[in-house]
Amino acid sequence: MENKASSHLLKYGRLVRPVAGTLIGLFLVWRLFTVLVIERNFSADTWVRFGLSGLILGGMYALIAIGYTLVYGIMFMINFAHGEVMMLGAFGGYFTFELLRYIPAATPENPDLNFLNAHPIISVILAFAVGIFVSATVGFFLEKIAYRPLRKAPRLILLITAIGASFFLQNLSMLAFGPQRKNIINPDILDRGTGWTLTISGNPVLISYTGVFSLVLSALLMIGLYILVMRTKLGRAMRAVAQDKNTAYLMGVDVDDVISKTFIISGVLAGAAGVMWDIHMGLVNHYVGFLPGIKAFTAAVMGGIGNIPGAMLGGMFLGILESLGPAALGIDFQLKDVIAFSILVLVLIVRPSGILGEKLSEEKL
Repeated sequence: MENKASSHLLKYGRLVRPVAGTLIGLFLVWRLFTVLVIERNFSADTWVRFGLSGLILGGMYALIAIGYTLVYGIMFMINFAHGEVMMLGAFGGYFTFELLRYIPAATPENPDLNFLNAHPIISVILAFAVGIFVSATVGFFLEKIAYRPLRKAPRLILLITAIGASFFLQNLSMLAFGPQRKNIINPDILDRGTGWTLTISGNPVLISYTGVFSLVLSALLMIGLYILVMRTKLGRAMRAVAQDKNTAYLMGVDVDDVISKTFIISGVLAGAAGVMWDIHMGLVNHYVGFLPGIKAFTAAVMGGIGNIPGAMLGGMFLGILESLGPAALGIDFQLKDVIAFSILVLVLIVRPSGILGEKLSEEKL
C-alpha cells in the first residue's frame, strides 16, 4: 500500500511543475498585455531607462553570482558570506577615494585641486586595486579559517558556518566603520550626473558614464574569467577538482591550493563589483552587500548553480527583470525585491536545474 501511495504521489508531483509553469505564464502574459497594451502607463523613453538600469545592475549581479558558482562547483557549498566580501571591497574603494581627495595636487591655475581629480584614471585604478585586494584577502582567509577545518563535515554545517561568517563580517564592519551610509565622491570624469543624452519619443534619456563604465568592465571581467577557466592550467585544475577531488589529487593537482585560489578569484570579482557599486550607486554601508549577495545567489540558481555561463546569464536576466518587472506588472517599485525572490521560488518549482541547467554528480547529490 505504501509503495502504491508513493507512486501516486510521484505521479501527481510530476504534474505540478508543468501545470504551475503554465498558470504562471498565463498570468504574466495577461498582466503584460494589460499594462503594455491597454493601460500604457509609461512611454518608450521610460522603458529604455529601465532597461539600461537593469543591464548595469545585472552586470554587477553576474560578477557576484559567478563567485557563488565557482565556490559551489569546487566545494558544493553556498558561500552566503560572499555578499559581505563584496561589501568590504566597496569599503576599500570608498576609503581609497576619500584618501585621494585629501592629497593636494594644486596648480597655479587651480590651487584647490586634489589628487582624485588631478589624476582620475590613476585614482580609479587605485580604488579597484585596493577593493579587489581587500575582497580577495577576505575570501582567502575566510576559506582558510572558517571553511577548511570543516571541509569533511556535513554540508549543513558548512552552510550554517557561511551564514555565521556573513553576520560576523557584517557586524564587524558596522563596529569598524559605523552604521551610517557613506557618500562616495567620484572623480569628475565619472560624475554620476553626466553622460551621453539620447532623445527617445521626444524626451532625453541619459546614458551615464558610470553606467557604461560598469557595464563594459563587468563584461570584460566575465570574458576574462571564462578564458581563465577554459584556457589556462589553473582553469583545468579547477575543473578537475570540481569533477572529482580524489582523482584530481591522484593526478598531481594540489586540491587545497586550487580551492584557495578559487576563493581568491571569487573575491576579486566581488571586490570589483563592490567598487563598481561605489562608483555607480554612490552609497556604501555595512549592509550594502547583503541584498545584492542574496540576489546574486538567486541569479546563480536561475542560470544553473555551478554553471559559469549560467551565472552570467542569470545575473543579467535578473537585473533586467528587477528593473522592468514592477512597471511591466503594474506594481509598486518598492516591491522590486519581492520580484527577485519570487523568481527564486518559481525557478526552484518549475526548473530547479536553472536556465542552462547543471549536471549533478553523485557526490553533489
